[in-house]
Amino acid sequence: MYGPEFAEIYDHVYTLRGKDYPAESKYVAEQIRSRSPGASSLLDVACGTGGHLRCFDELFDDVEGLELSEAMLSVARRRMPATRLHQGDMRAFDIGRTYDAVVCMFASVAHQSAAELATTMRRFARHLRPGGVVVVEPWWFPENFAEGYVAADVLTPDHRTISRVSHARREGGASRMDVHYVVADPGSGIRHFTETYLHQLFPRDLYERTLRQAGFATEYVEGTPSGRGLFVGIREEAVSA
Repeated sequence: MYGPEFAEIYDHVYTLRGKDYPAESKYVAEQIRSRSPGASSLLDVACGTGGHLRCFDELFDDVEGLELSEAMLSVARRRMPATRLHQGDMRAFDIGRTYDAVVCMFASVAHQSAAELATTMRRFARHLRPGGVVVVEPWWFPENFAEGYVAADVLTPDHRTISRVSHARREGGASRMDVHYVVADPGSGIRHFTETYLHQLFPRDLYERTLRQAGFATEYVEGTPSGRGLFVGIREEAVSA
């Protein structure tokens, strides 16, 4: 789970590294509306600090967010005080309503086991009306994960300088990414902290099978802004928890 130090710089890091939240959100909205033209309500699961959710708020009449990390959610609450934001685990949440669309971006679903993924997809289905649309962004598939990938950036969003260095490697059936941050601030000086992200390298057919078992007619869409594609499903039937 993301801590307060990273939550503070999260949006700066990804935006300055080239993540285009408006373009990604617009693309997802187009995928949803091509399957459900009247879609007006949306739940963003693992909404983080609200990067996508703020854009979805301009594209849909009724948006809400769900996030496990209280540190990330506190940032989102400051930025979107009028939006309903829920603290909860995607594997076990129950908001008590349904939506026209449920989205889960940034490969957040890959931070769990295959069995937990199946539980999560059923939770998504329970929060969708019949005919509602789910959009899930996966992590890399096993065959296209870049073993040993190293990235380095020096970012200057404001009065601070942020240095980020990362290294990714396989660890069993998952990828482990170790990231080091050095943040220099004129007032508080220099601080260093690390983040470690473990993503399961689920194959494409596992995502598709899990979505089908949760009651979705499923399609994999390639050529997306992130490069990892999207799984888009239409809820066909009700499922149990």
